Amino acid sequence: MNFTVVIPARYASQRLPGKPLCDIAGKTMIEHVYLCAKKSLANNVVVATDHPDIAKEVERFDGKVCLTSSAHESGTDRLAEVVETLGLDEDHIVVNVQGDEPLIPAAVINQVAKNLHKNKTFSAATLSEPISLVDDLFNPNVVKVVSNKFGRALYFSRATIPWDREGFLNQGSITEKQLSNSDYPTQRHIGIYAYRVNVLKNFVSWPMSTLEKTEKLEQLRILDNDKQIHVELACESVPGGVDTPEDLERLRKLLMSR
Repeated sequence: MNFTVVIPARYASQRLPGKPLCDIAGKTMIEHVYLCAKKSLANNVVVATDHPDIAKEVERFDGKVCLTSSAHESGTDRLAEVVETLGLDEDHIVVNVQGDEPLIPAAVINQVAKNLHKNKTFSAATLSEPISLVDDLFNPNVVKVVSNKFGRALYFSRATIPWDREGFLNQGSITEKQLSNSDYPTQRHIGIYAYRVNVLKNFVSWPMSTLEKTEKLEQLRILDNDKQIHVELACESVPGGVDTPEDLERLRKLLMSR
């Protein structure tokens, strides 16, 4: 199985500008992500960025980088430009590893690539994990996914899905003990994806769907165009990414303690 990891790294983050270049225990965030991805089974790891300072940093630690347009609205659009630049085959698998995940386990990168490789009818693959905190259950920033027994994603939402009619009569009626039940159906979507190249090329040609505009979740564009996304429980816990200065400080303390 051959696959390529592409790491979109955008400079203009609203809550933490320039975050790929933030120092975490002596290395920039983008170097941490790159080194994690290099531990996977990927044949190639490439950083995709629209900013020359990030490109210079990747070159400094001898990583591979592809400068992309600054007009892209999403990381997936940036990936589509990279696969064109690299001239990858239509059925080649590309794994999108977020540039703000400095502790992403290599095992989950391999997992999504393998899942897409063995499930030929699927166009993309992603991962999930059980939600264990009641606050996360009702937090719109924690994206939920519902899939069927064959691992096919039915829907992604910022809302609490599926809705437990008996348990959710009010928010306080569900307990974290109930959430810890292995049969509890609510799953947090983990934002790592494997795509086939032909899907990435089609993605940029499809108009933004109504559901995507409403939820602000670009993966809904794939479902809206009748393509299948495979979902599986992550084989390892995936630490949270860095979205805010508080997240950055948390990661700094964690890595310094190691």
